[in-house]
Amino acid sequence: MAGQGLVRETACAIVAKLKAGEVTPLDLLDVLEQRIAEVDGEVNALPILCFERARTHAKALMEKPVSERGLLAGLPVPIKDLFNVKGVRNTQGSPIYKDAISAHSDIVVEHLEHNGSVVYAKSNTPEFGAGANTFNEVFGATLNPWDTSRSAAGSSGGAAVAIATGMAWLAHGTDMGGSLRNPASFCGVVGLRPSIGRVAHSPAFKIDRNLTVHGPMARNVEDLALLLDAMSGEHPADPLSLPVLPTSFLSAARAPKKPKRVAYSPDLGITPVDPEVAAITRKAAQRFAEAGVVVEEAHPDLREAHECFHVLRAFDFAVTKAELLRNKRDLLKPEVIWNIEEGLKLKVEQIARAEAQRVAMTARTIEFFKAYDLLLTPATIVAPFPVQNRYVAECAGKKFDNYVEWLGIVYAITLACCPALSLPCGFTASGLPVGLQMVAAPRGEARLLAGAKVLEDILGLRGTTPIDPKPAKS
Repeated sequence: MAGQGLVRETACAIVAKLKAGEVTPLDLLDVLEQRIAEVDGEVNALPILCFERARTHAKALMEKPVSERGLLAGLPVPIKDLFNVKGVRNTQGSPIYKDAISAHSDIVVEHLEHNGSVVYAKSNTPEFGAGANTFNEVFGATLNPWDTSRSAAGSSGGAAVAIATGMAWLAHGTDMGGSLRNPASFCGVVGLRPSIGRVAHSPAFKIDRNLTVHGPMARNVEDLALLLDAMSGEHPADPLSLPVLPTSFLSAARAPKKPKRVAYSPDLGITPVDPEVAAITRKAAQRFAEAGVVVEEAHPDLREAHECFHVLRAFDFAVTKAELLRNKRDLLKPEVIWNIEEGLKLKVEQIARAEAQRVAMTARTIEFFKAYDLLLTPATIVAPFPVQNRYVAECAGKKFDNYVEWLGIVYAITLACCPALSLPCGFTASGLPVGLQMVAAPRGEARLLAGAKVLEDILGLRGTTPIDPKPAKS
């Protein structure tokens, strides 16, 4: 099959071909290298390539029987440029680390490689993953392939664009305030924030740091479930990590269990939302009724989300970046400086209040899920915005206080400890993708993936990616 044809195959189909011996991991690396040469110059999604390392790894994998090559059987996967891949640059999007070479791989990378993935690239990210627009001083901006004048969101923006343009079948990312869900929404792909502990990671700065989790990105729900299976599992170095479940997430997606009752909320009661985005997501949510699902307008009480997230995020920045502020301030972007300084000003009473708010919001959300199987909202409150705007400053007439407040609809779900994904659900009048955030109760990934597959089938948008990058609309 021609390389271009392989680019358009699903990840599940590619893995089946690998296991059947119809293609090799080396064949796939050749296909990706050609595809990257053709399109990445237009979008800047994968600024760091490591094909020599990838081919060495692929050859070692191919010496094993196919049955021993792991769940992904040699499928190439890019890693977000915030995490260590042994022998490869890890810039974190910062001039401070622009030449840093990792001496070891992080747990999530080791786990993926153990399960048969081949790492061939690092995907672009904002500096330290801060801010939902993927640009940095090292590599520049990643552009939205649906309209290259627009943002790809972030912070897993490079991952989303690589998926959307056929430079990856699956991609690794992370999510604190929507960093897997926002770019998935803006780029017309699927991104999942799993439950805390579902994907083991290398602890840094705090053992129980859990606002950020690692997760998968893909073009459809089945492929997403496949990568979640390959990422999941406990590790002794991560005390919060969870064991693999007896039933795979892919089997949950392939035997979709229809939800009985779902809730839709355009705003979770805490944020403005662009009217066109609200209309598109509401229409998509209501189509669940075609499968006999009861759809009602409701949401849990998350009124403390903005105050709580502001404090806990600032505390995280203080814990992880205070030394950089002291020693490398001139190399940090203004938003990162602001976040660290906000954290250093915190009093213990503020942190205690925020932690108590998080406990209360989580408890109310768990109670909410006794009545509803899933909660549906917009994944982002706006359509993809001009890439030169560093962030969304206002929406529907409301001006935001800071560069992250526009992300409330996703970070509220982070605070409530729920798994959540963004599913492509439609397009604006100007042809830009819109994502529907789908949320389940904590540790409810199987239910979430099953429900997402049901709605994906109804909406009929699977297969709209990969695309060739489209120039800015005049």
